[in-house]
Amino acid sequence: MSDTKRVTDEEALLLHSSGRPGKLEITPTKPLTTQRDLALAYSPGVAVPCLRIAEDPSLAYDYTAKGNIVAIISNGTAVLGLGDLGALAGKPVMEGKAVLFKRFADVDGIDLEVDTRDVDEFVNCVRFLGPSFGGINLEDIKAPDCFIIEERLRELLDIPVFHDDQHGTAIIAAAGLINACDITGRRIEDVTMVVNGAGAAGIACAELFCTMGVSRENIILCDTKGVVYRGRTNGMNQWKSSFAVETDKRTLEEAVAGSDVFVGLSAKGAMTPEMVKSMAAKPIIFALANPDPEITPEEVKAVRGDAIVATGRSDYPNQVNNVLGFPYLFRGALDVRATTINEAMKVAAAKALAALAREDVPDEVDAAYSGRRLRYGPDYIIPVPFDPRLIVTVPAAVAQAAMESGVARKPILDLTSYKHSLRTRLDPTADSLELILEKVRTNPRRVVFAEGEEERTIRAAMAFRAHGYGTPVLIGREEVIREQLTAMGQPNVQFEIHNARLSDANRRYADHLYRRLQRKGALLRDCQRMVNQDRNVFAACMVAQGDAHAMVTGLTRSFGVAYEEIRRVIDPKASEPVFGLHLSITRNRTVFIADTTVHVRPDGKTLADIAIGAAAKARQMGHEPRIAMLSFSNFGQTPHPNTDPLREALSILDSRRVDFEYDGEMSADVALDYQLMKRVYPFCRLSGPANVLIMPGLHSANISAKLLNKMAGGQMIGPLLIGLDKPAQIVTMGASVNDIVTAAALAAHDSLPW
Repeated sequence: MSDTKRVTDEEALLLHSSGRPGKLEITPTKPLTTQRDLALAYSPGVAVPCLRIAEDPSLAYDYTAKGNIVAIISNGTAVLGLGDLGALAGKPVMEGKAVLFKRFADVDGIDLEVDTRDVDEFVNCVRFLGPSFGGINLEDIKAPDCFIIEERLRELLDIPVFHDDQHGTAIIAAAGLINACDITGRRIEDVTMVVNGAGAAGIACAELFCTMGVSRENIILCDTKGVVYRGRTNGMNQWKSSFAVETDKRTLEEAVAGSDVFVGLSAKGAMTPEMVKSMAAKPIIFALANPDPEITPEEVKAVRGDAIVATGRSDYPNQVNNVLGFPYLFRGALDVRATTINEAMKVAAAKALAALAREDVPDEVDAAYSGRRLRYGPDYIIPVPFDPRLIVTVPAAVAQAAMESGVARKPILDLTSYKHSLRTRLDPTADSLELILEKVRTNPRRVVFAEGEEERTIRAAMAFRAHGYGTPVLIGREEVIREQLTAMGQPNVQFEIHNARLSDANRRYADHLYRRLQRKGALLRDCQRMVNQDRNVFAACMVAQGDAHAMVTGLTRSFGVAYEEIRRVIDPKASEPVFGLHLSITRNRTVFIADTTVHVRPDGKTLADIAIGAAAKARQMGHEPRIAMLSFSNFGQTPHPNTDPLREALSILDSRRVDFEYDGEMSADVALDYQLMKRVYPFCRLSGPANVLIMPGLHSANISAKLLNKMAGGQMIGPLLIGLDKPAQIVTMGASVNDIVTAAALAAHDSLPW
């Protein structure tokens, strides 16, 4: 790998200086738009929580942001790999750490740069600031000062104190070690290991490896003066001495020979190809020096094709990246108000990371890494930072370990609900869907996956079953599906598979289809051919004949084609239109958009029917509908024949006396901006911003939904197919595995009795 920088100095400086300098700002969480808001948030209202906290200090977690704030504190004596730059020069790194806390775990980080190199002064400064925060993240402090500072602050404070340079690296490396041992067939208790680098990270890694089961006698620690052995006096301290072993080896080269594992936390070039050759079979090499590893993966592979290699760099597989640890470790610790971060919590984090790496990786993660297929094996032993499952997996494991080890002051009584709350912190769709998904888990259904030979379909079926939504049924040739499973590394997974051409149900399905189509120009043999050859028709027949509850399709054919094939078998519900519904979901708002797929130019009656169906779906998903009939015009402001159907729809809704709010015609800005609506059109009947938008035609609806999907920054679900007599959902051809699972779960939910 070239040493060429991936970013230039000018690019880095421009990012930090453009717009508002730096990488942080503070945003209020309460409104401050009226005099009353001011009176409640500040004087006189603020006096009330002050008095309550004075009576009971624990109430600070209830009335202030303390429980979600971590102080990121450094004196700048070991900034990255740059050395002692001082407190102020370390500030960009501390700001960056705060950004990572927020981005990955929704923890608010406040950076504090303490301008002293004196350990006592540093400790006193931090101890007296302690009440302001829920936790302390120490950063970029040189060894051995960092050991002393952390130890003393942990004794003085009743909140978690964590030196990430030590323990963050150790946790991620331990997760990688668990899986590397698994892949190479080793027991962690039996491995022999060399740790090169006796600073903060090296000592912490060695300590955690011992906690995980590595024998202390099987670890040889090396520093710039060679092996740390019993009896050595030069360059020693109490932390190195705890790893001194009886050995006649004196150099790194001698120590590495025959060893199973090399962990480097030292400097570029410390490991040579000759040393790699001397290691045991299937060596495990963690070359973690930054920015340049002790030896590159290319250099290792040139001499040992059986090695597993990890580095600290993002441009190689198996990156040991601290961002996999510290945000989630603190998230779990804060949520149970832990008094400390102990060894049990670190081990739990490492094991959770290792277990996650063995699971199937979502498409969204592959896409974030240039489409590289991430699959458990020698080149994927550690999850990657943009895996959305980390926010649930690691904090939940850490919180549980804190409770079991007795350091949690606020135990979590319902871990399932807690995991759901973690999902909603970063995924706005989770909260909207949870009630529906929980109902499906309580009432599992049989769902047909029509395109059963597609890899994404197979992975979605596996996830559907793993989530407890029911039984997936795959349509396709069994031998092809088995080949796909083997290629995916899942040869033993079993599914119910139906080959449309060979199924015993063919005749029954063909007769059913013939009864429907015989007066529409279809012969019996035409129906037999459709059932035999068209998986969508076959899947729809399974649902129509009661052999399954619902179906999902769409990966290999356009929406229009798939819809036409399903409609040959399944009718609309009586007196209801079939229409498409998209959900645009952001952290603060969910908006339903209809009709996005079926009706090109709906008349007034169809628009009214769509509004009723969309309102019912919104309620089913936990939202009280407020419907806006959208147009370019506001309440007759610009009379035009194109607005006539909207006004007709309003009249129909009036006559039907529906039980939801609606109004129009109105423009999109008025519908979504309630202050604008009430200021300019105070007669509007909506009591808040619209959350169901009925579009005047397919062009505007489909374009709007797709623009929002690409530009709004939230999540888009859909199109949901509403109004069929039997549940079927059609995903887009570019749908991810998660999209397919969601569509299948929603189809399953549609099959439940209301």
